[in-house]
Amino acid sequence: MEIIYSPRFAKSYKKLPARIKKIAEQKEAIFRNNPFDLRLKTHQLAGKLEGLLAFSINQKYRIIFEFSPDQKTVYFHQTGDHDIY
Repeated sequence: MEIIYSPRFAKSYKKLPARIKKIAEQKEAIFRNNPFDLRLKTHQLAGKLEGLLAFSINQKYRIIFEFSPDQKTVYFHQTGDHDIY
C-alpha cells in the first residue's frame, strides 16, 4: 500500500510533539499492515468531513485519511487533536 502525504498533513505533522510523532510512526506501521486493526480505532467521519476516515494515534491525536478508488493508495490529509474535526 502506498501512502501519499498531503502538504497539509506534512505541515500539521511537523507541529506534533516528538513523543506523539514516535507513536504515530508505530501506528502507521500497524496501519500499513491492516488499516482496520482494532488498535487504530479506524472510523468514518461525518459532517463536513464525510467520506473521510480517521485513526487514533492516541486518545487525543488522530490522522485523517482516505483510500483511492482502487484501494491501493491512501492519502493522509491531516493530523492533530480533535480540533481538526
